[in-house]
Formats: sequence, structure tokens, C-alpha cells
Amino acid sequence: MTVLLHCAGRPVARYLHRPDLATGLSPRPYLHPVTTPGGTPVTEERPDDHLHHLGVSVAVPDVAGHNFWGGRTFVRGRGPTALDNHGVQHHDDWKLRDPDGFVEDLTWRAAGRELLRERRTVSTAGLTPTAWALDFTFSLTNPGPEDLSLGSPATNGRPGAGYGGFFWRAPKEAGAPAVFTRDADGEEAVHGRTADWLALRGATWTLIFAGATDDTRRDPWFVRTEEYPGVGSSLAWRERLTVPAGTTVVRRVVTVVADGAPDRGEAAALVRKALS
Repeated sequence: MTVLLHCAGRPVARYLHRPDLATGLSPRPYLHPVTTPGGTPVTEERPDDHLHHLGVSVAVPDVAGHNFWGGRTFVRGRGPTALDNHGVQHHDDWKLRDPDGFVEDLTWRAAGRELLRERRTVSTAGLTPTAWALDFTFSLTNPGPEDLSLGSPATNGRPGAGYGGFFWRAPKEAGAPAVFTRDADGEEAVHGRTADWLALRGATWTLIFAGATDDTRRDPWFVRTEEYPGVGSSLAWRERLTVPAGTTVVRRVVTVVADGAPDRGEAAALVRKALS
């Protein structure tokens, strides 16, 4: 089941809120395809290199030991291991649904338990004739009587693999995309570091990711360019993130989706406009 998102009267994204996916992919709602104003797709769905990469989604590899990322689970002392521990993000209800956005309620379930309740807010906004912005906020509430812990392969013993949270899988092209922030260039220089914004540039398109809350800005960026093109904002980079009983974790990422190759100054100006 899908919902089309529009910007300036044109369709720019499709949202699959009840995807029919195999359990090993950790079923979850996701956006795909997302396109530039010129119509170029800037997401990828179930690529051969990582079948569990699903466009734009919220994916966490370890929620109290349950996998909401897909694929194998990294186990300390064993490495990536196929486990029957996959969870499901279940669409419950629309609180709002308009052509340019929606507000959705979901539950994160695994092993017969409700682990998290999520309120997801997604909207589009036009910026220029060649750029628009996707505003994506997710609020995770622990409804249980005990604290809940979120982790990553890095917190489970795999250095540098602190992924989990907002994640955007971009399309693989003949050459690796460029990546840069305001003052750094290249995967090695930006991976695992914080930055107000981070740009991923393909052959004819550019994505500029910006953390739009203080907590989001403090999350390191997870970046891949050589192995595959993907960017995420990490909830648990070096240490597990505890969500106390009855409390809520909120993250917001605003992504500029642009045709062409804006330079650093142009990228910063687009981010300012998207966040204004």
C-alpha cells in the first residue's frame, strides 16, 4: 500500500506504509523512489549488495536484542550471524495525510511484544526550481515498565559500524559519489563525525542532510561511498542509547534533494533555506 508525496504540484516520492517483505528484511515502511525536481531517482530499494536497504527509512539493528535493520545481526565474538530476531514496524494509523506530507503512528514489535511506539512526521517543501526538501521526524516512545536499550554493531564490537536510525540508501552508479561537509571531504574524513550538514553528490544529483534538532546534530553521520552509497544519522555510535520507561527520543533530519552539483556555499544556503 502506497502514498504519493508531492512538492509544487509534482510527485517526488512514494511511501510504502505496509510493504510485503520477507521477515529477514525487517519489514518497515519506507520511501522509494524519491526523485529530484528533474525526475532523477535518488533512492534504491533492495539492491543486490544489501537486500535489506529500503530507500529512506528508520532502521535500528539492535532494539533490546531485536533486529529492526534487516540482514544478519552482529554478535560480539561471532561476527555477523543469521538470527531469528527480526522485528516489524507496523503502520497503525494516519493522524494526518495531505499531498505534501503525513503524520503516522506505528508500533515496533518483536517476539510478540510491543517495544516502541513511533510518531512519524514527513513533509515536503519547495526550495528552488532545482531543489526541494524532505523533512523527516521520528519520535520513539518506550511504552513498557522497564528501560529499553538501542545498540548498533559498533556497540556490539564492530568498530566504525555505528549505524542505526534515519538511513538513506542512494543509487549505485559507475563511480562512487563524492561526500563533503562544510570543512571536510571524503568518506574517511566525515564518517563517524558530527557536522551541521553533509552532502552526498552523484553524477547528476546531490543530497544534503541536516540535523534539525540539537540531539540530531550531536549524532555522528554514518557514511558509505566506496562499498555502496548511503548516509545515516546514528543513534548509538559508540555507546548504547537508553530510552527510560515512558520517555521519548526525538530525531529530525531535513534532506535537500537537488539536481546538479551545488558547491559548499550553495549547499549551505540550501540548508539554511530548508531549515528556515
